[in-house]
Amino acid sequence: MSDLTPTPDRPGLHVSKPSPTTPATGSAVCHCGASATATGDAQVRALVEGYNTHHGPAHRNGGARR
Repeated sequence: MSDLTPTPDRPGLHVSKPSPTTPATGSAVCHCGASATATGDAQVRALVEGYNTHHGPAHRNGGARR
């Protein structure tokens, strides 16, 4: 499998939780230049919600660029 980690050339959101007992990890890169990482289930959940609200899909749906 190829590396799914987002980069400025390949923006997106990546979340990993290899097993139910390990904490989730996540990374996000938006085409506007914003990037973030998170570790822990609650922090990754917040990362995903923030990315979906303010970046990625928000930009594709006519949201303002930041």
